[in-house]
Amino acid sequence: MSKLILIDGNSIANRAFYALPLLTNDKGVYTNAVYGFAMMLSNVLENEKPDHVLVAFDAGKTTFRHQTFKAYKGGRQKTPSELSEQFPFIRELLDAYDIPRYELKDYEADDIIGTLAKQAEKRKNSKR
Repeated sequence: MSKLILIDGNSIANRAFYALPLLTNDKGVYTNAVYGFAMMLSNVLENEKPDHVLVAFDAGKTTFRHQTFKAYKGGRQKTPSELSEQFPFIRELLDAYDIPRYELKDYEADDIIGTLAKQAEKRKNSKR
């Protein structure tokens, strides 16, 4: 049986950012989220040995939920620029690992992961 790992890239990057002190490279670019993300990803790959991996990202500040509920995530703080500037490097990291990443306008990573998990479950059940 194959193993599928679906990762919420925004969530892991956020966790990594706040778990580590602000780190920068020699050019002054913040790297703590990239470093933490890489360590968590390496840990998952090494310990779980998945056959398939996908990292999903939120595709913007608003989703379909904002259209029906204007206050959706209204109390959430703005993403610090020190974190948001690291997302392109996290995407480069995934490209280097040859790990597919996916984002879809108006949807959050959770929505993508939920949909793919249901599809994988259906596929698994149809093969029994």
